[in-house]
Amino acid sequence: MESYALLFAATLSAGTVLALAALGLLINEKAGIVNLGAEGMMLCAAIAGFATTVHTGSHTLGFAAGMAAGAALAAVFGVLVIWLNTNQYATGLALSLFGTGFSAFVGISYVQAKLPESTRFVVPLLGDIPVLGPALFRHHPLVYGAMLLTAGLVWFLYRSRAGLVLRSVGESPESAHALGYPVRRIRLAAVVAGGALCGLAGAYISTVYTPLWVEGMVAGRGWIALALTTFATWRPARVLLGAYLFGGVTMLQFHLQAVGVAVPSQLLSMLPYLATIVVLALISRNPAWIRVNMPASLGKPFYPGS
Repeated sequence: MESYALLFAATLSAGTVLALAALGLLINEKAGIVNLGAEGMMLCAAIAGFATTVHTGSHTLGFAAGMAAGAALAAVFGVLVIWLNTNQYATGLALSLFGTGFSAFVGISYVQAKLPESTRFVVPLLGDIPVLGPALFRHHPLVYGAMLLTAGLVWFLYRSRAGLVLRSVGESPESAHALGYPVRRIRLAAVVAGGALCGLAGAYISTVYTPLWVEGMVAGRGWIALALTTFATWRPARVLLGAYLFGGVTMLQFHLQAVGVAVPSQLLSMLPYLATIVVLALISRNPAWIRVNMPASLGKPFYPGS
């Protein structure tokens, strides 16, 4: 039972990375913007958060630096695609490639750096419960923060006026513009907010999840987070559940190796990406279902004068 409790705990931690990034991308896509640069933003945020934590000794400042790095790159992306009407897909891919190369260059001097000791978080009393304690109540606060963020995003999108405006910008920017809403500024704000969450996910990877810096350490999680938005049909609660599903698949490979299952390690390493392909293929069998839930203007430029 103890090994399964540890597997469940690892699943929550791994899923938090995907949940934070995917929720950020969900905000983008609800506003009608597709950002394929999540991988690059997360890598730049990872090195920004790691370097800041090394020099300041503060994990809080590390998270802030990661969010700032993600938001800054997202702002550049937003200006290019929203004001200059560059192709969203090409610009996102360029951002991903830039982030991969830039983070590798900046991170050369931090490969051997060590982070200061972090505080072990345990929920009082509940953390001492056998089995349940290690599984549920000994996590970093960001694990619980991702759950609260999901609930807050559900309320924001479907229970607040600002959320309604954001969704209207994604569904019909021309109608929102006709009603007097600043479509471009709303989209830019959504892109920056999404970038900040991707940055938080990147900083979480390098300072908490695997507290070190290695080139390319995000390891495709940005792409999986992007796929999660489609898998969840643009619903925050489903994004969180999907993140834990993919996090569980990621951790399963280590659990199987630990119990001595005779499966090649290369095959086990493929599991998260194989699961992503299989899930997307299954969802794509019903295009009408995707069209019903997908924001109508997703990926399309907006011309105020049209």
